[in-house]
Amino acid sequence: MSGKTYIEPQTSVPVYDECDVLVVGGGAAGHSAAIAAARAGCKNVILMERYGYCGGDVTGGYVLLIPDLSFHNKVYVRGIQEEWFERLQKIPGAVAGPDPKTGVIGSTNPALVRAWGAVGGASRVEPPRVCFGFMVEPNQMKIEMDVMLDELKDSIRVMYHSWGCKPIMEGNVCKGVFFESKEGRKVVLAKVIIDATGDADICRISGAPTSSAIDDECRCSSTALVYRIGGISMSEYSRWKKENPQAAMQMGKDLAGIHGFRSAIIAGPTDSVAWVNNWQPQRDCSKIADLTATEMDCRLKIREALNYYKEVCPEVFHDAFLYDIAPQAGTRGSHRIVGEHIIGQNDWAFPKTFDDTIAWHCTVDTLNDNAPIEIPYRAILPQKVDNILAPGRHISADKIAIDNVNLIPQCVGTGQAAGVAAAVAVAEGSTTRTVNIKKVQDILAGEQNVPLPRNEHTDPSYMENLVEHEYGLYTDPAKRARAAGDGTVYRHWTISAGGGDPNKK
Repeated sequence: MSGKTYIEPQTSVPVYDECDVLVVGGGAAGHSAAIAAARAGCKNVILMERYGYCGGDVTGGYVLLIPDLSFHNKVYVRGIQEEWFERLQKIPGAVAGPDPKTGVIGSTNPALVRAWGAVGGASRVEPPRVCFGFMVEPNQMKIEMDVMLDELKDSIRVMYHSWGCKPIMEGNVCKGVFFESKEGRKVVLAKVIIDATGDADICRISGAPTSSAIDDECRCSSTALVYRIGGISMSEYSRWKKENPQAAMQMGKDLAGIHGFRSAIIAGPTDSVAWVNNWQPQRDCSKIADLTATEMDCRLKIREALNYYKEVCPEVFHDAFLYDIAPQAGTRGSHRIVGEHIIGQNDWAFPKTFDDTIAWHCTVDTLNDNAPIEIPYRAILPQKVDNILAPGRHISADKIAIDNVNLIPQCVGTGQAAGVAAAVAVAEGSTTRTVNIKKVQDILAGEQNVPLPRNEHTDPSYMENLVEHEYGLYTDPAKRARAAGDGTVYRHWTISAGGGDPNKK
């Protein structure tokens, strides 16, 4: 950056459109927010997306894994997230994962765990069990997301190729958003704005406090550019790794040397195409230089990596070819809001309860046995500003907890809740701060298939399942840490004294 500035002349900006609910960003959170708002009765929703498709990291960044949707034998992450699976099931090759309707979820049968483990359908706890998780085919997901929007076209107007870039603020109240497109800079006015940009782009400029602190040891401090390989058999590759463990381990080390960062070949929804995920450390996905390096550093080495696969493991990769490269960089974290509640380590360590819970979400941390935690509405409610909600990757969490609450399921779940909250606020003439949260919860649990704790529309067996399995801390080291209550560190977590009161909000 040169350090120079330029004073932009005052100008008039045309109003492109007006709506009740404006969703900025069409990723997993934003798409879900728009769908949920329309289904909750809002007839005037605009979904604004900078690319020409919805899905964000799922369809554009090729984050194909939708993990950890169940706990023991019950599915806690339902709603729109479960709907993805049910819709894609009807399309050949569009999804792979264990079907909850078959009764397989929660099984510890080693054969079933092996059968589903490759596509995210097995937990990493001890003993391993079948978990509801699945892999999607990104192009089929793109199409289905458009289908879902088209089904609600009387309520949702889609603005693709429109980059929401700046809020319109009157005091601390957001009234709309400036956006850039091929038509130039214009404005959309709205009663409620949902910032689903993933990097808190609207919140940051609104005056709401945000955080950009990233721990270099955490997943969020890395970016990726995913590519896919065709012409192989992942089942044959799995067999080769088992028969040649030393060679497989060396392959991982050599590939890290080629790329300059860790990468991994991962099964997809079909056996003949694999995706290569990667973790490029200490990169911020809100910075131009880091995004540019993410893309170029990966692409410049793909040919060399593919040739290496063929040389080391010709029996699997002799016919392999570059299937495609993700159309956008994989973005794990940068700025996030500082909300009215900051999700932290004690939300994992103890069975915390909240009066304003909007989602139950399982985690990927074996510290708490992959049990679901409660996510409160206040975690998507930015401080100091009104009429903005911020679901998705940038929700309010500390630098450790964010690694477990910014995956695709949490984006879908918080997005769905934000959409319902926005629709209720508009219908009742309230604001995002004064919205009737009980009504929001009742719509989510009663009409939109989202289980919520202590809600009359949710089967009590959900809570009974948690109590039966002692939700909170499960592993022996973690139980010792809880008993000590003296700041004992377990992995990244510091267990604080007094954190075990489940009635603390």
